[in-house]
Formats: sequence, structure tokens, C-alpha cells
Amino acid sequence: MTAADPHRTTHRAIEAVWRIESARLVAGLARVVGDVGTAEELAQDALVIALERWPGDGVPDRPGAWLMATAKHRAVDLLRRRTTYDRKLQELGRDVETRSEAGPEDGLDDHIGDDLLRLIFTACHPVLPAEGRVALTLRLLGGLSTEETARAFLVPEPTVAQRIVRAKRTLAAKRVPFAMPAPGELAARLPPVLEVVYLVFNEGYSATAGGDWMRPALCEEAMRLGRVLAGLMPGEPEVHGLVALMEIQASRTPARTGPSGEPVLLLDQDRRRWDRLLIRRGTEALARAEALGGAFGPYALQAAIAACHARALDPKDTDWERIAALYRVLAHVRPSPVVELNRAVAVGMAHGPAQGLAVLAPLTTDPSLRDYPHLPAARADLLAKLGRTDEARQEFHRAAALTRNARERAVFLTRAAACEPPS
Repeated sequence: MTAADPHRTTHRAIEAVWRIESARLVAGLARVVGDVGTAEELAQDALVIALERWPGDGVPDRPGAWLMATAKHRAVDLLRRRTTYDRKLQELGRDVETRSEAGPEDGLDDHIGDDLLRLIFTACHPVLPAEGRVALTLRLLGGLSTEETARAFLVPEPTVAQRIVRAKRTLAAKRVPFAMPAPGELAARLPPVLEVVYLVFNEGYSATAGGDWMRPALCEEAMRLGRVLAGLMPGEPEVHGLVALMEIQASRTPARTGPSGEPVLLLDQDRRRWDRLLIRRGTEALARAEALGGAFGPYALQAAIAACHARALDPKDTDWERIAALYRVLAHVRPSPVVELNRAVAVGMAHGPAQGLAVLAPLTTDPSLRDYPHLPAARADLLAKLGRTDEARQEFHRAAALTRNARERAVFLTRAAACEPPS
């Protein structure tokens, strides 16, 4: 082992800790300093200190607590330097020194008034444009890089960076409080929050970049937040629809990777490994959404599609006609090129690859999907089923060139190789 190896190992550990702890860190600090932009800066300061110290000192037993303690000490110093320190102490309700001495996690534990939920609702405040709300919250909640956030949105990286900076400035300029909205405002503030929670879940379910096929911690955090939202707003059908969708999709996690961590695609998965408890919880949440009149909500519709897969113990038993019909309704309720792409795949399974390609054809000129790897991958799959292997191979190679996820790239390259003519 070279001298640099321990440092690389430590840096990987720090990156993993940051992925898991950054959202709680920012949320807890935002409650202390009252500003999400400042909270993120303090959290990143703590990260820099960890990068300087941990390679020599070793990773602490409780790295998240270490980062919180370090960031809170810097927050105390910041508040001391402010001319409004006494006023800040009154707003906080108790002496900040006492809190910092009591331990890094005191007052920061999750409860029904969850700091993370405060963070989401604050970052999704109506003073921000819709794209700014989602970009900022995805960045703060998931600890995603600007690049990863950009790929989640299918927009250029500089655009997302500008959205995040503008959102922070607007929250500070408008003095938006770090607080949950009043009960009467919750319903109106809910849609962007649900969108963010699901984007975080999706980033965990299918990582846009890096060497990991999945990031389960993000899925678990999104599901936890969804369940808390369902407890806070039991009469909102789309909350239950989102919970249902995440639970059913997460049920596949044990079967989505092979022995070496390689991806296993949906139709190749051993469905005996699917988590039946999560499926049951998901279908129960879907039933609640439907009972509340939310059967045609976008999340409930996607959950109904996921439930079609969950009910098929063998892939051959999948009701693709129903799935294609549900996607048609979803495309009407919430039109998007990605929904139409998924509909094309379902149509191809239900009515043959030629019809799937016909649905897919208009999407090949959609600028928002220009760099989306799943468009050429879907087209390649349909072409391969039609025996057009040369075209399929080219499309799989194109998909491999577009993806930033190493595991996904390997899948596309393997499928391209399978289209090679026999030697």
C-alpha cells in the first residue's frame, strides 16, 4: 500500500459521511443561525476542517456528531461577531454557549417538527420560483453536487448553479424564517415539497453519477420524510401516493444488484428477493390515496404502475396493457418527455416494439432529452427486439457515452456487445 492510500481511504470516508450527514448538518445549523445560505457555508467549513484533520487524526467514532460540533462552534463565533448578537440570543430562546457545551446533537434530534422538514419548506418558500425551490432543496437535502442536480433536472450545470445562488440570496433578502408554515398554508406549500422528496428518492434509487448504482441512504431519508409528511397531512391523497410510490419502488432494492454490485434490470430481477413488507405498506398507502379521491394524482398514478410490477410474481405476468394505459393518463395529468419515454417502453412491451418506436420517435428531437442516456437506451432495446442489431448497438454505445454513472455505463456496453454479429 502506498503512503497516499490511507489518505484516499479517509477522503472516501469523508465523502460518504458528507453524503449521509450534510442535510441534517445544514438543517440543524439553519435553526441556529436562521439562514440556509449561512448554514451551508458553516457546514462546508466543517467539511474542510475534516479534510485537513481526519487524514492525520483518523475518522472519529461519530463523524456526524464531530462535524456538527465543529460547525456549531463556528456558528457561535459567527453570532458573537454580529452586532445583533443579543437579539439573536432572544430569538433562539436560550444561550447558544449552553447549547454548544451540552453536546453536538442536543436540540437537534428529529421530531414531528423535524429540522429537515423545516429546511424543505423554507427552501420551497413561495418567494422562490419553482425551479429555484427544487434546485436549492435538492442541493441542501441530498448533499448533491451542482452537476448531479443539473442532471436530475436535465438542464445545463451553470443554470442550476445560478438558480441555487439566486434562491439563497432571495431567502436572505426576504428574511424568510426557518420554520414550518402555518397549518392553513401547508396544502398550498405541499406540491414543490413532494417534488423535492421524490427527486431525492430518485437520486438514491438510480444515482446520476459516480460509481454507485444506488445510494440507499437518500432513498431511506426520502421515505422517512414522506412518512412524516403523511403523519402531518393525513388528508392529502398525494402525500400517500408519493409514500406508496417510494415504498413499492424501494421494495426492489435487494434484487437490483448482483453479487459484485452490478446492476440487475427490472425484468431480470429475482422477485423473490423483493421486500414484501414494503410492497404491502406501499399498496396500503396507495389504497389510502385512492380512498381520499386521489387515484388520478401524478404520484398515485406512478404508484399504481409500480404496483402492477409488484403484483407480477413472474415478469411474464406483468399487465403491460394496464401500465401503458396508466402512462397515457399520467401523460395527460403531468405531461413530460420522460413520462412519454416510459409510455413508449410500456407500449413496446404491450403491443410490440414497432409501436413502441412510433411513440418514441417524436422524443428524438426533444432538446430536453438530448443528453438523457435512457432515450437511446430505450430505442436500442426496441431496435434489438426488431432484429435491427447494428442500429441497436450504436444506440447502446450512445447511451454509454451519455451516462455519468459507471455501473450504468457497464450495463449499456454489455448490451452493445450482445448486439455484435457472431465472429
